[in-house]
Amino acid sequence: MLVSEILAIKGKVLYTVGPAKSMGEAVAIMTEQDVGSLVVFSQGQMIGMLTFREVLRAVHKGGAAWSEMTVEEAMLSGPLSASPNMEMDELRRQMVDHHQRYLPVMDGHTLLGVVSFHDVAKAVLEEQSFENRMLKNYIRNWPLEAGETEEQ
Repeated sequence: MLVSEILAIKGKVLYTVGPAKSMGEAVAIMTEQDVGSLVVFSQGQMIGMLTFREVLRAVHKGGAAWSEMTVEEAMLSGPLSASPNMEMDELRRQMVDHHQRYLPVMDGHTLLGVVSFHDVAKAVLEEQSFENRMLKNYIRNWPLEAGETEEQ
């Protein structure tokens, strides 16, 4: 399965934020949209990612004033990204090896979407479920040898 297929299942709704926005504004967007990450764009270029991990680090670092910090102060700069034609196994390996639960999917400089570890797990389950149904159907329709009956 390709990353583009995961995006097709998930949908391609994009949530971005500017680096000068406050953390309070970014968290409000994440909460209202029920998303775990925002892609940070500046002058048409992806420059970072903001996830719950970075939000928690900002709370720890900024104390009571965390919400006034800028997104740029808290974001993950230069995150890894996936390409739409990347295989799911390579995507999973990158996410695990680099401890990045969210990967932006880029086609050159164009953001196509964000794939989360949850999206990958869901795609794996759907793929396995499909294969399981196909195998069961194949076994059910297995041709009988000459002289065999279904009860044997």
